[in-house]
Amino acid sequence: MKPFHILLAVLVAVIWGVAFVVSKIGLESFTPSQLTSLRFMVAGIAAVWLPRPRIRWSSIIAVGLTVFTGQFLLQFFGIALGMPAGLTAVVVQTQALFTVLFAALAIGDRPSAQQLAGMLTGFAGVILISSTVGGSITFLGFSLTLASAVSWAIGNVLVKQLPKVDMLHLMVWASLVPPLPALAISSILDGPGAIIHALTVAPLMGIAAPIYLGVFASVLAYAVWGSLLQRYSTGAVAPFALLAPCVGAAMSALVLGEHFGPLRLAGIACMLVGLAVVAIPFSAIERQTLFVRLDVIYRRIKARLDEAHPDSP
Repeated sequence: MKPFHILLAVLVAVIWGVAFVVSKIGLESFTPSQLTSLRFMVAGIAAVWLPRPRIRWSSIIAVGLTVFTGQFLLQFFGIALGMPAGLTAVVVQTQALFTVLFAALAIGDRPSAQQLAGMLTGFAGVILISSTVGGSITFLGFSLTLASAVSWAIGNVLVKQLPKVDMLHLMVWASLVPPLPALAISSILDGPGAIIHALTVAPLMGIAAPIYLGVFASVLAYAVWGSLLQRYSTGAVAPFALLAPCVGAAMSALVLGEHFGPLRLAGIACMLVGLAVVAIPFSAIERQTLFVRLDVIYRRIKARLDEAHPDSP
């Protein structure tokens, strides 16, 4: 990849990573269903200029319900129910592992030995993180975040089965789907017209959150990402997505003061290694070298954290 395009790929990962912290800020002013509807109202405005992709409406709706509605409603409810933003950024990326699993079950796209190894490593990280439930994270919040990744993965398989389509146009038109179910849920849980009241009393940062999520994290990021995927192979571009949970965790620690204890850090490390093994086409020697180096790094970090925070989960 050319240096400029590498910079663009890193920029997209940063935008997506920051979005988790922005979501946390937005949820201080809006309920999960309200923030979901506002995000995609903003993102869907681009449908005025972009033509509808030449696929059936049922396909657009299916993608909108899984990739957007299910993913972000569940994700935002998970954050609202106690899931830290940085940890959410990592757990949501299990979608890559679930995508490989669902593609194998639904369309016979069998994973390679490397992908299986990555999936097992990643799910081991999920188990480690889930073992810390009951501290600063709730079982319901963690479960909803994991369900968010499952919804995204189902949508990925649906997208994989579509004929060739302009991804930016698809994402924009699929953004028209979430507002209706999200507003319906908001009317039931928050009361009719509650979103109007929330908009009138929300501070500037609260108003900025759905704008950032809709314009930058949805339309702009997907546009750049789609153009890179059209220009280069998936194997060259996809690994940059692994930067998003790293940025999300770092920004959450910096802005929100989120702390990761040794056990959660071990889980995050397992998940990131698993995702890397799934996404990056390593040779056998490169895989062995990677695992050895990561094991050394992890042991050093864990030893220091054990000394500094012996009682942290």
